[in-house]
Amino acid sequence: MAPVEQPCERNWFGHPPGLTILFLTEMWEMFSFFGMRALLVYYMTKRLDIHQESASLIYGAYAAFVYFTPVFGGIVADRWLGKRKAVLIGGATMALGHFMMASEPLFYPALATIALGNGLFLPSLASQIEGLYREGDPRSKSAYNVYYVGVNIGAFIAPLICGSLGEAYGWHWGFAAAGIGMLASLVIYVSGSRYLPPETMRTDAVQAPRVPLDHAALRRLAFLIGIAAIVVVFRGAYEQVGNTIALWADEGVDRHVTAGWSIPMTWFQSLDSLVVFTATPLLLARWSRLAKRGIETPWLHKMAFGAATVGASYLLLGAVAAWSQAHGVRAHWAWLTAWFVLMTLGELYILPVGLGLFGRMAPEGFRATSIAIWFFAGFFGNLLAGALGTLWSPLPHGWFFVVIGGVAGLAATLLFALGMRMGQVEKRENAGLAAMLSR
Repeated sequence: MAPVEQPCERNWFGHPPGLTILFLTEMWEMFSFFGMRALLVYYMTKRLDIHQESASLIYGAYAAFVYFTPVFGGIVADRWLGKRKAVLIGGATMALGHFMMASEPLFYPALATIALGNGLFLPSLASQIEGLYREGDPRSKSAYNVYYVGVNIGAFIAPLICGSLGEAYGWHWGFAAAGIGMLASLVIYVSGSRYLPPETMRTDAVQAPRVPLDHAALRRLAFLIGIAAIVVVFRGAYEQVGNTIALWADEGVDRHVTAGWSIPMTWFQSLDSLVVFTATPLLLARWSRLAKRGIETPWLHKMAFGAATVGASYLLLGAVAAWSQAHGVRAHWAWLTAWFVLMTLGELYILPVGLGLFGRMAPEGFRATSIAIWFFAGFFGNLLAGALGTLWSPLPHGWFFVVIGGVAGLAATLLFALGMRMGQVEKRENAGLAAMLSR
């Protein structure tokens, strides 16, 4: 597919205007998703009186299916609906689910509705990024990082608005605000559709034979599947953010700033995203300077470093929680803030890098499906995170965080080992990209 013609290419960091549309669309979709997520565990344990172990399992299962449905949604978008129809149908379905969350009897159907809509929306939106750039355009290298900033701006403001409404006026107000955010996402997408890549008619796609997967393409897919399997382990640790970390913010953290004001517990969920969109430009500038000096860190080594950093952050939190419990006090809120900063810096080395890797190495005609495989790793990862979350109550909190740090450390070790073993695949891919840039 040829990239869409852009009369002006100066919207965000020198990228095509279509990236701004995708950026803003995903920003408001993430506002709705993270706004609901910031409330979910508290809603189950405080309003629905669900026990902590069960709440963690439900949270993990819901988050898992949010990543499971894109596998089939990506296939449906690639083969039948097309990406634009998939985004519109998926977004409308998600908005309905968010508004359903305002009714307690519809709690479980609402979760299922959001997960189903997300299956069409998520892979179909992200897979349009590559179509914005001509072959060999160097700007495509940083496009996914810019896109990831949009994801995290929405995730930053969501707990501040939805969380504040939920805590102050009732959980249902927070869920309704999340639904409004999803509607805003759809309005932006429709309004800016002229800047997005044109789609091949689905009738043409049916008549034209699909390019077969040759040996090289199969090798790339096998490489990506191996990475996805390790990311499952990493997400078992990372996805505690909205689960047990949220519980610790409520139970184990002294959130008082002044005698009369405490930080709302949902606000801490914004810190991850705040660090992402403030640190990403600095990180991209550093990588660019290193690349100009001929220093290009392999993708998997970056991801391994990120997982190791996340593991170290949990070990730090384990020490803080253990000391606090031993002295019978709550940890100062600054420790939780410091944890979010360190953990998120590690996240930046693995999640956006992995998303970009899957987008760039996807065989032609299977880009949405390949992106969906990346998100599919989140399915098993969130199931693992939910299962690990059941250890929160029986284990001392310090030891729980040490266990989670060990899980992230295992992922780092496996990523580094895969990078050493499969380095030739990555070198061939880099050589191919370099050849395209020299044309």
